[in-house]
Order: sequence, then structure tokens, then C-alpha cells
Amino acid sequence: MAPSLLDQLRDMTVVVADTGDIQAIEKFTPQDATTNPSLITAAAQMAEYRSIVDDTLLKAKADAGEAASREAVSKLAFSRLAVAFGLKILEIIPGRVSTEVDARLSYDTAGTLETAREIIAQYAAAGIDRDRILIKIASTWEGIKAAEILEQEGIHCNLTLLFGLHQAIACAEAKVTLISPFVGRILDWYKQDTGKDSYPPAEDPGVLSVTEIYNYYKKHGYQTEVMGASFRSLEEITELAGCDLLTIGPKFLAQLQESDAELPRKLDPAKAMSMEIEKIAMDKATFDQMHQQDRMANDKLAEGIAGFTKALENLESLLTQRLVQLENTTVSHAAEEIFHSYDLDGDGFITREEWMGSDAVFDALDENHDGKITPEELGTGLGALLHLASA
Repeated sequence: MAPSLLDQLRDMTVVVADTGDIQAIEKFTPQDATTNPSLITAAAQMAEYRSIVDDTLLKAKADAGEAASREAVSKLAFSRLAVAFGLKILEIIPGRVSTEVDARLSYDTAGTLETAREIIAQYAAAGIDRDRILIKIASTWEGIKAAEILEQEGIHCNLTLLFGLHQAIACAEAKVTLISPFVGRILDWYKQDTGKDSYPPAEDPGVLSVTEIYNYYKKHGYQTEVMGASFRSLEEITELAGCDLLTIGPKFLAQLQESDAELPRKLDPAKAMSMEIEKIAMDKATFDQMHQQDRMANDKLAEGIAGFTKALENLESLLTQRLVQLENTTVSHAAEEIFHSYDLDGDGFITREEWMGSDAVFDALDENHDGKITPEELGTGLGALLHLASA
């Protein structure tokens, strides 16, 4: 039986799963896995991962304290949820998982450093060695400078939202562990800018960008790994066979697994070494100038940060909504237990005589003022008290 495209690809490239779907990771057994805010948000809404979300929320609520607002609890849970998914993923894969810093910190070096160290501390508390974690940071100049410091501390980084050679060179000079140039998003920009519906696979602008970066790194001896990401077609993947790593979504992993076509190697370090490639000295002024001249990189970096920020805001809203549901469930159970402890004769009502608390509380719970508290009235009252405590 001929080897599948996926098996052939694995012989020359490290295959990484681009998903937060743990079942998909179990199915395709990649070496590494990477997630982003959009993927975590999607996974968080899947029923099979509800327990991860709920456990994270309840632990955050307990740690935040009873006086904390729902929004504060959700923000704390949000900061832990990607790690919670990462821990589950690390139970399956033999390699590394990438966990992303809040995209809203993309231009904040100090904030990125603080958040990255918190992420590593969470993994360390769970017994995970930092060598199995890649901190994912947007490839702004500020993000790259943060990554440079983190790498010096032994914290490995994956620089994402990378669209231009200038970003790649700055990352390599900063000695970051890995970069993730976005193949499909580059193609999207060129299709919109030129009006062309498609490109031949070998002329795909995203493929050409990753190929240029790969050859530049190998020619000049950089150790930073190149991981192509964000694919729009199977051909984009096969055109980059031989890249250090490729992070691939479940749909394309399945297509690779189902095909036994021959897969020739396209990227080769030996070939890159024989090429004439000028080395570019990189500093902030050069970076800024090249970034302004590269309309595609300029547009897609800003768009990517905005997109990830929106996904984070959606996730925080999702967590707040789920926290309300959990609190309502807790209130319902608490109300039921309290009701039975006061309803001494079991007639389905709590009378003033049965009530052991103050008259003022009884009157507040007795919404229709009929001298009896129903289970519904008790539940509503407890819910209102909980909401006030969380406000």
C-alpha cells in the first residue's frame, strides 16, 4: 500500500495540528499543535469541551472571591482557558503546544512579557516543562522585542501574524524559536488587490513568501524554524513540502491522509545554501520602512490583530454568559435545599411561622405578599442577591 500524502509529508516536515479540537488532534496524531483565539472560541462552544470551560470558570470564580464581578471572573477565566486547552492537548501530542498572548497587547512589550510569564507559570504549576510550550506573539516590532527577552529567559516563542520578509528577519535576529508566516491570508490579499480569482500553486503569493523566508534563513544559517500556516488549498501545503513545519487544519489533514499521490520535496536547505541571497541588516528604522512599503504586510498585520482582538472579546462575552448559566444552576440547587429545610410540613410553601429569618427578608422574598414563599420566589430572591454581590 502506497504511503499517504500525510505520511510522505511527515518524512520531510513536522506536521502540526492547527486546531483547538482535541478529538481532531487525537485522530491525526500530530507532533505539535497550535491554537489561536478564534480556534479556542470555536472549541469552547462545542458541547464535548463544556467541562473544560465550566471547570475553568468555577475555579476562576473561587479564586476571584465572592465580591468579584462576573466580568472580572470571566477575564480571569479567559486568561486561563487557553492553558486549560493546552494541557489537554499536551496529554495527546508528544511535542509542543502554542499558546497565544492577548492580541490587544501586540504593541505593548511590557504587557506581552508579563502575560507570557504568567502563561508559563500556569503550565509550570501543572507540571509542564517550558520546553513543551511556545508563547505565540504577533510579529510587531514590540512583540519581536518581547520575544527576544523571553528567549533569553528560556521561554520559547512562536511569532505569528507574519506576512513580510522584514518581520521574518527581525525574528531571526531576535533568535526566536519559530515563526508562522500566513500563506492563505497573503493569497487573500493579492486576490483582492489584483482581482485575480486564482494563482497556479507554484506562483501562489503566500507560497512564494514562505519559500523566500525559508531560503533566506537556510542561506544565512539562522536557527529559527519556519512553520507555514493559514492554508486555503491542499496545493499550498504540497508546494511547501520540506518546510521545517506546517500547521494544518483538520480538513486538510484528512485530505492528505486520504490521498496516496506522490509528494516531491519543494523546499531544501541544501539548495538554499547554493543561492545568491543578500543579507539585510535589520533595525527598527529599517523594519518600519520595509513595513510601510509592503502594503500587504501592513494591511494583513493590522487586520489580523483586529480579528484576534474581536475573537477575544467574543470569548469573554461567551464566558460571561456561561457563568450566568452556571450561577443560575447553583442558585436553583441552593434554593431547593433551603426551601426543603424551611418547608417543615412539606406543603410546598414556606409560611411566616416556618421562616426562621427576619421578617424583612421574608417580606422581600414574598413577591406577591400572600404570606407564603414559593420555591420560585425563593430562587428568584437568591438569584437577585447573587447578582448584587457580583455587581
